[in-house]
Amino acid sequence: MKNINEYLIKENSRTIDALKQLDAVHCKIIFVVDDNKKLVGSISDGDIRRHILKAKSLDDDISCVQNNDPKYFTKSNFSSQKCMRTFEEMKTLRIIPITDENGVIEDLMTYEDCCEGKDVVRANTKIDIPVVIMAGGKGTRLRPFTDILPKPLIPIGEKTVLESILDHFHSLSTREQFLILNYKANMIEAYLDDNPSRYNLKYLREEEFLGTAGSLKLLTGKVDDTFILSNCDIIVKANYEEVLNLHKEKKAKLTILSAIKHYKIPYGVVEFADGGAVKEISEKPEYTVTINTGVYILDQSCLDLIPDGKRFDMPDLIDELLKRDELVLTYPVNEKDYADIGQWDEYRKSLKYFESVVSES
Repeated sequence: MKNINEYLIKENSRTIDALKQLDAVHCKIIFVVDDNKKLVGSISDGDIRRHILKAKSLDDDISCVQNNDPKYFTKSNFSSQKCMRTFEEMKTLRIIPITDENGVIEDLMTYEDCCEGKDVVRANTKIDIPVVIMAGGKGTRLRPFTDILPKPLIPIGEKTVLESILDHFHSLSTREQFLILNYKANMIEAYLDDNPSRYNLKYLREEEFLGTAGSLKLLTGKVDDTFILSNCDIIVKANYEEVLNLHKEKKAKLTILSAIKHYKIPYGVVEFADGGAVKEISEKPEYTVTINTGVYILDQSCLDLIPDGKRFDMPDLIDELLKRDELVLTYPVNEKDYADIGQWDEYRKSLKYFESVVSES
């Protein structure tokens, strides 16, 4: 049962309030209403992403980001057939409001609602490019656990984290999956080879620890176009088709999938001037930042910038691209579309999230 109020936001709210609300709802769209719940507009995560990429403030009024012509049906002209046709025509649309004759929202319809109980699933995004997973690190943040078991084999429900990530990318119809291995490589290969899978796996081994980008040199001659690069301890839920189209349209060399994170300082923060004179105290302020998730879209030409046999990290590669005036893009996703199990506290929080991702794949 949908809670309609979860999908409604009052006009004159701030963009950051809309962002937080979008994190809490399943369908990644909310509806702007007046005090009488009359439909005024809609806001999707894409609307906020475009606002952020224009370097606009999250403190801006939501009128700066909202779509003033949202799709909706009135009760008098609604039918499941019309609704389903609309969903099929607008592939990214996931929920539609139903209003009375005065425009007041009375219900929300999803694609599944329109199917009237039939076992119908909308097609997933399909991207026919390789994915490369960096699975060779020592997992030092998870010691002593990883002194025994390599990080890619950490359990998430009934699967390992690596299998969860592979399943996620397999659901997108990625062409092939390269695993770059080093630490406890034999154990990882033995586990995967002993478990029949649908993956098109190819193992690459680095002889030394070459950093987060150095081992990509092993891909030379094995990839001939754009590919996805991911760490082995994270999942980012995104419209990868949209990310790839943006990357190619802008002719970027590298695109960083980033995540919008909210941090609340649990103390009063003192601001003071020269000499210690207090200017003000901000009580438990909250900051919003955009962080690097560790998932990227790269062009094959990036491999030419990686030195042979030397430690080279992703920040080094990005710096080199920027020095050459090559375009590096970012594609921000919502906070709850990103999970990192690289630390014990994150591991516990991520268990439930990873399991939900696996069930949706």
